Amino acid sequence: MVLRPLEPSDFRAVHAYATDAEVVRFMDWGPNTLDDTTVFLERMIRSAQGSPRTQFPLALVPSGGEEPVGVVELQIGSAEHRRADLGYVLARAAWGHGYASEAAAAMLRFGFGELGLHKISATCDPDNRGSARVLEKIGMRREGLLKEHFLVRGQWRDRLLWAALQTDQG
Repeated sequence: MVLRPLEPSDFRAVHAYATDAEVVRFMDWGPNTLDDTTVFLERMIRSAQGSPRTQFPLALVPSGGEEPVGVVELQIGSAEHRRADLGYVLARAAWGHGYASEAAAAMLRFGFGELGLHKISATCDPDNRGSARVLEKIGMRREGLLKEHFLVRGQWRDRLLWAALQTDQG
């Protein structure tokens, strides 16, 4: 797995998974229109050039591949409290290959190591068992349930809250 900055040439691959209703089933966005994907990609590329940086989006590219199969991101919510949120999305064809676990674990190491964060959180839909397994596998702990946290296509959805602390890292 290679993690690299997003590029304008990633549009086709990003749009392909962002329009897949099964991929975005638990997300509060999508399925994307062409404009949605354009805005997303431009925003992610710009965020990687900001100063001070608060967003760290990276494309997930399988070893030997050229096109991304997903995106993983750390977003600093509070620099003062050294907190960030972790998120990821993968194309359906990339599910079950360990890419999400590998990328999310790398982002934890980056966040706690290079960024000096104290806490990294993530949320997932209670019905998204695959994402919950990823978060558990990388050493995050379930901290709670956020009731009616996201409005997803007109329906309020709960979120499981997961977190890892720098002090818990071996």
